[in-house]
Amino acid sequence: MSDVIKGVLIPFLGTSLGAACVFPMKNTFSKSLQCVLTGFAAGVMTAASVWSLIIPAIEQSSESMKKLAFIPAACGFMAGIFFLLLLDRLIPHLHMYSTEAEGIKTKLSKNTMLIFAVTLHNLPEGMAVGAVFAGLRCGTPDITYAAAIALAIGIAVQNFPEGAIISMPLRAEGMSKPKAFILGVLSGAIEPAGAFITILAAGLIIPVLPYFLSFAAGAMIYVVVEELIPEIASAEHSDSGTIAFAVGFTAMMILDVALS
Repeated sequence: MSDVIKGVLIPFLGTSLGAACVFPMKNTFSKSLQCVLTGFAAGVMTAASVWSLIIPAIEQSSESMKKLAFIPAACGFMAGIFFLLLLDRLIPHLHMYSTEAEGIKTKLSKNTMLIFAVTLHNLPEGMAVGAVFAGLRCGTPDITYAAAIALAIGIAVQNFPEGAIISMPLRAEGMSKPKAFILGVLSGAIEPAGAFITILAAGLIIPVLPYFLSFAAGAMIYVVVEELIPEIASAEHSDSGTIAFAVGFTAMMILDVALS
């Protein structure tokens, strides 16, 4: 159980380390650096969705469903997409503020909406890690501890810039470094909470684990397409973000395959 706890906390560590950037750095990330970090995170999330979630979901269904093994993966993936679409309608998210701020009458500040957005993004990631470790604890043959750790590390890598994107703008607006750091860390608290709840509900989840894994994949891909890629495309030098996406995708693919 201790190994599971450590694995679940790895992504949260990534958020915390990113939030800690507020201490040594005087200003927020430059636009070009933010584009690179966003591109890398998008690549990592895309590769993790495929190799750590969708492929295991199909493999787990292949024995019982044969050529129809794609059904749980397809249904779960679409459910994840629509679930995040619904949450995006209920909770204000980041790019809506930046592109339509003048036409929206809201009392929420940009930083408050930013915290909502990052917290929203962390929900499916926590579910993904929890689902993989739940399968691992129940002895699912297609999931190894190394592959679960690879997913956790990959998500931690993409959580790093998210933690910094929360804490550093808060500091730039005059908030103290410790308080900005704490808020950055708290933005990722929903992730291990969601993961542990998923693991505790393993008995209910295992029978439908292929649907659950692909659901998490759909939610993560939604974040990539809806939030991260538009941010890359809007940057002045978007080529650097595209290259970073390729590097992040390749790095996560290698990590997942090499450790599985």
